[in-house]
Amino acid sequence: MRMFGAVLTSLLLLTGTTPAMAEPVWSPSSIVWGACPDVPDGECGTLRVPLDWNRPWGSSIDLAVARHRATDPANRLGVLLVNPGGPGSSNAEFALVPNYFSPEIRARFDIVGFDLRGTGGSRIVKCEYSAKPPSNEPADAAQFDALRRYNQQLIADCRARNSPIFDHADTGITAQDMEAVRRALSEQKINYHGISYGTLLGQQYAEKFGSRIRAMVLDSNIDHSVDIQHFTADRAAAADDVFRQFVQWCDRTTTCALHGQDVMATWQKALQIADQMPKDHNWLRDWVFSDMYGPDWQDMAQMIADTAAGKPPASALAEYNYDSIRLATVCQDFDLRIKDFRQYSAIRAEELRQGPIMRGGKLGHEEITACAGIPGPPTNPPHRLNIPQAPMVLLLNSLYDPATPYAWARNIQKQAPANTALLTYEGAGHAVYHRSACTRSTVDEYLLSLRTPRRGATCPAVE
Repeated sequence: MRMFGAVLTSLLLLTGTTPAMAEPVWSPSSIVWGACPDVPDGECGTLRVPLDWNRPWGSSIDLAVARHRATDPANRLGVLLVNPGGPGSSNAEFALVPNYFSPEIRARFDIVGFDLRGTGGSRIVKCEYSAKPPSNEPADAAQFDALRRYNQQLIADCRARNSPIFDHADTGITAQDMEAVRRALSEQKINYHGISYGTLLGQQYAEKFGSRIRAMVLDSNIDHSVDIQHFTADRAAAADDVFRQFVQWCDRTTTCALHGQDVMATWQKALQIADQMPKDHNWLRDWVFSDMYGPDWQDMAQMIADTAAGKPPASALAEYNYDSIRLATVCQDFDLRIKDFRQYSAIRAEELRQGPIMRGGKLGHEEITACAGIPGPPTNPPHRLNIPQAPMVLLLNSLYDPATPYAWARNIQKQAPANTALLTYEGAGHAVYHRSACTRSTVDEYLLSLRTPRRGATCPAVE
């Protein structure tokens, strides 16, 4: 792929392929900032970028951008781009959250968020297919074929409703959007804080534009190198590990609604009762999985106790609305195409073997079954992390995380040992920064001074 002089220039113009740090054939306009609704100290604007970065002279789209300026401008260190994950979250809204970052970080950095294409104020993708979905746990080949046919119809309908953005929303494309934001802000380098799925954007930006980074925090990490088996089984095992932590907490905590009981037996009884309720899936498992993110042990115990006693809540948990954009993003960032029922059965068997308590992995299972029927190979295929031009990147992960397993953070560190430092929070939950004074101070010190923690650094669990 390496060419010289005019030959390289011609190749880039013809194919759109750019080596790291090559400026795209496109010049950003300045972001025109104005007032944000309901946020007096925030600034909001839009940035126009190419729909297709391989054809920057073609159609364009507007990305919603928001900024909270550094409160100590005389000692400003630059911009901190933020992404709370999802996919589907509004990064622009997150940038204006008043108390997520410490006063020291808010003093020294402009906090900036841009809504990823297909989310929030950046041409949000919405799928509104009205047909009733079949079970995403097919018991035989006929049920699997019905699921795949449903998905194919849903995807075709969603693409038609959300054309052309639906086909231009994978995370590799978004990394180029983030570089466009940097250029529009006239910043030589950026700082970045990404959480959960936002860590994948950070990784891909570091691969493409590593020398444009001053500091990068990746909190609760997605491993882009995993195959479909590990995509589900690792998460299933992680969720079961979190449940075991909950059992230990309940055994030693008198305020637990299940204290003094056989928690595992009560859980199985509650699951069986929830199975009989008129829902498309077991809502109790979904509720408990959501509580694991906190973790909210008290609510988790109360919901299990109430359901086991025949007193479930009147309504099920409202699920996070990422089911539309994941078809355009997750299904293109990972190779989640299940060929047939035989392959599905093998994946499901391993999922259940790794996670029998939670009946397999909720999050990974829902994503692979939603992606069954996606046409063609992934546009942003998984691969091992390669960030030779990046500075030291700070990785954070809970030891017991139901959504982004600790093993994934370890794998990422092994893939880029010279460029990453891992801080382990020794407790449970999803997202680490706010866990304790230890986690906050370690991240803040890194962002302010670029000092990374020693190898093997940990922060103790806090209940």
